[in-house]
Amino acid sequence: MDWAEKYRPAHLDEIVGNTAILHQMLDWARGWDAGKKPLILYGKPGTGKTTSAHALASDMGWEAIELNASDQRTRAVIEKVAGSGSTTASFSGKRRLVIIDEADNLHGTADRGGARAILELLRVARQPVILIANDLYAVPGEIRNRCEALQFRAIQARSIVPRLRFICSAEKIACSENALKKIAESAGGDMRAAIHMLQAAAAGRDRLDEDISISAKDTRSTIFDVIGALYGRTDPESLLRLAYDADEPPDTLIQWIEANVSGMDRIQDLGTAYSALLRADTYIGDTYRLQYYTLWRYAHALMLLGVARVTAGKGIHSRIMPPERWKRISSYQKQKTVRASFLRKLASGLHMPERTLLEEYMDPLCLLIDHDPLTAAREFGLDADELALAIHDRSRAASVIKTLAAEEKEKEVRREKEKKEKAARSRKKDEEEPSFVPAPAPEPVLPKQGGAPARSPPKNQKTLFDGF
Repeated sequence: MDWAEKYRPAHLDEIVGNTAILHQMLDWARGWDAGKKPLILYGKPGTGKTTSAHALASDMGWEAIELNASDQRTRAVIEKVAGSGSTTASFSGKRRLVIIDEADNLHGTADRGGARAILELLRVARQPVILIANDLYAVPGEIRNRCEALQFRAIQARSIVPRLRFICSAEKIACSENALKKIAESAGGDMRAAIHMLQAAAAGRDRLDEDISISAKDTRSTIFDVIGALYGRTDPESLLRLAYDADEPPDTLIQWIEANVSGMDRIQDLGTAYSALLRADTYIGDTYRLQYYTLWRYAHALMLLGVARVTAGKGIHSRIMPPERWKRISSYQKQKTVRASFLRKLASGLHMPERTLLEEYMDPLCLLIDHDPLTAAREFGLDADELALAIHDRSRAASVIKTLAAEEKEKEVRREKEKKEKAARSRKKDEEEPSFVPAPAPEPVLPKQGGAPARSPPKNQKTLFDGF
């Protein structure tokens, strides 16, 4: 059995590292109500994010519902699996903790509509929700802004060693202190990787000494490492190796570099940097046109070394930003999704084909919505983005949706009040009703010879046998 799963902590006090974050999670859970923001737990892999979420559910006595990247995270799946769990309690009456793992991995055909479904889930959730991500800024901004972010940091080697020692004791393996330190330092702050290394080293052995052979954790550089090194004092060979380790194609890498060259002070330096990027882009185009991928090495060298020569180790003093083109594409995709959802809701509410609605009735319908946006939002179930598409006023749309939300909250409060009053009247009625009085016992039945049993006569009634 995988030791990382076998010895996974079940409670918060068993988790190693990030003690302050664990206390914040516990305070959030103890004071949770429907108005509290969901949590985003982010940080490097193996720091205990998913384990902490499940341990929190266990300590609070909540039922955990998890949806991760291995599932097909379409809108329908999210609404079916996590949507119902976020609005209703379990059969036992316990709260449900909805855990959405790898929230920074919402892309591709399998996740089509998933980001918007998660956003809607966060808006209507009546149960606690925790999202988990490795990269906080890879989570869609609309989702990120609705949550409270907590960062899990890499676990120090001296904190990993006691956990490895406990596992060795449980598995009855003698392990030297130096061997444990060697494994912990090689893990790079990743508890899961450290446990996997220990299990691999202990396979078929009952003792581990410091002479064990441990391969260091495979840590690939990220695009942020490349951009940081581009503005630092990194020698050309190391810079090229770092870019190759990042495993990003040149057409992606050049977009990241171009998005972060605007911080240069001198216009001459900016011109030189763009000249190098232009020549690199020419090689990228030739690569795809000729299908000769050897030209990529020239594109790498031109874009990296050409810009690094201008930056001269000055360092980057602003946040590394993703390519502006990606933001525009994301914005276009969002607009397309909003238009499709808006049209679908109107067509369903008016019982007519979407094409007929779009071609013949959309203009007058938008005028009617603009005249009374509150009624339209209530009748068709529109959100702020969909309403803004009809009335072309985002602030007014947000105000209308806020008013509608306040109405819904008031109705919910009224329903709860009526429910409590009904229960109170029922209890009062039960208290006022007379207590149950048992019926008198039936009179004894005397046997009658040769026939059916006969009732005994009343006490004051004379019988033929009274004289005898």
